[in-house]
Amino acid sequence: MSQLVVILGDHLNTKISSLANFNKETDKVLMSEVKEEATYVKHHKKKIAFVFSAMRHFSTELQNHGFATIYVKYDAADNHGCLFEQVKHTCSLHTFKSITIMHPGEYRLLEEVMTWESKLNITVNITPDNRFIATQTFFSDWADGRKQYRMEFFYREMRKQTNVLMDDKQPMGGKWNYDADNRKPFGKNPDIPSRTLLAPDAITNEVLTLVETQFADHFGELSNFAFATTREGALGVLSEFINIRLVDYGQYQDAMLEGNPWLFHSHIGLYLNTGLLMPYEVIQAAEEAFLNGHVPINSAEGFIRQILGWREYIRGFYWYFMPSLKESNYLAAKRALPDFYWTGKTRMNCLSQCVNDTKEHAYAHHIQRLMVLGNFALLTGIEPKAINEWYLIVYADAYEWVELPNVSSMVLFADAGNLASKPYAASGSYINKMSNYCKSCDYSVKEKTGPQACPFNYLYWHFLHRHQDKLRSNPRMGMIYSTMSKMDQTKFSHMLDDADTFLLKLENNEEI
Repeated sequence: MSQLVVILGDHLNTKISSLANFNKETDKVLMSEVKEEATYVKHHKKKIAFVFSAMRHFSTELQNHGFATIYVKYDAADNHGCLFEQVKHTCSLHTFKSITIMHPGEYRLLEEVMTWESKLNITVNITPDNRFIATQTFFSDWADGRKQYRMEFFYREMRKQTNVLMDDKQPMGGKWNYDADNRKPFGKNPDIPSRTLLAPDAITNEVLTLVETQFADHFGELSNFAFATTREGALGVLSEFINIRLVDYGQYQDAMLEGNPWLFHSHIGLYLNTGLLMPYEVIQAAEEAFLNGHVPINSAEGFIRQILGWREYIRGFYWYFMPSLKESNYLAAKRALPDFYWTGKTRMNCLSQCVNDTKEHAYAHHIQRLMVLGNFALLTGIEPKAINEWYLIVYADAYEWVELPNVSSMVLFADAGNLASKPYAASGSYINKMSNYCKSCDYSVKEKTGPQACPFNYLYWHFLHRHQDKLRSNPRMGMIYSTMSKMDQTKFSHMLDDADTFLLKLENNEEI
């Protein structure tokens, strides 16, 4: 009698909890390129290629370490199409006393796994997801009874628990957060290091051919694939970031530059979210770089906060508020997703740049996602389920646990402020400050009304006007509503009219 350990495509590390009690003499691993998981949304081609290649490499690693592994490729004759049927088929061929699987990262998949025991009449053990530092219990204990759920306070608790960047009981440098030092735009001709590129090997090339054949109608480009697909490669990407880009990451982490999506960012989200990297080793690498004097504290702290603070918080927030989070729509947004989110064809240069970067690379950094693509969705009232599906499709690091809270709660303010203290709404001036996109745009960011005015300018005030009943009482919105009430009413009416005209064009799928 043996156990079957089911390993999902985002659990690719030998240290995962489901392998902790693996008996190499009797147990087996099952990995499958599940058709249902690859197509329940039409994932970006590069994301599918990355996950399948990483899975195949990890299967080889397991076999090399003595783990008896059953691996089912996407186009295999015995691929049964969905995870449950694949597990059921495997159980019919072998005798197992139990099935073990690490806690799935998505609610829908956990719900399915919890039915296996009764369906298969076999014990199913769900082990904790140790790709995270905070347990779900730690988050729920922290969150229970709170009126506000703010990442900053959770982050401070995580710092205390892990002793990261701490001097006894106080934060190193005297501050918990150096975000105020991390909002600089680029000057002229910034010297930006190259992104880490890894050439596809034979396994990856085989997968690339498969994806081009089987997923030809999916979003995105497959050419110039350069992601790491092994743990060794992911560690190399991390090392190059720590040694070369982290020093300037802090001050420029919110900046955007036309034609350069990679900048000083780490580009490791997809590796963390599939298990090729573990959070504690990433945090330790950044902390050591600061302690050794190689990077300033604002860069080290700013980066660590993304992992130890934001990533851990988002994951806890997701499980704490599911499944109701998926249905939240506080601002009653109902507009259809505009076509340019797929094509990039728009006169608004910032949107065109971000969509085309996403289409080519399955990547855009957090400010492109939040303050350009997300800001537009918020201001124009795009329906949450539509824009959530888009974000889940287009990015290589997207899984529902990370995508849904970021989009519904942070981008769209759809949960009425459980996550964000106010909507992340902005006019064109923010984009102009943090990027050079506006210099090449058909619209003028300096114009507030008229056919040449940047649409973000009048859409911003239209958004505040139509949602004032829900937002005016927000303590962090008082100043802006005070400004709105003092504006010249004729000019304000022109902005509202321009916004109505623009939104009508959007509904009719006219070029904007």
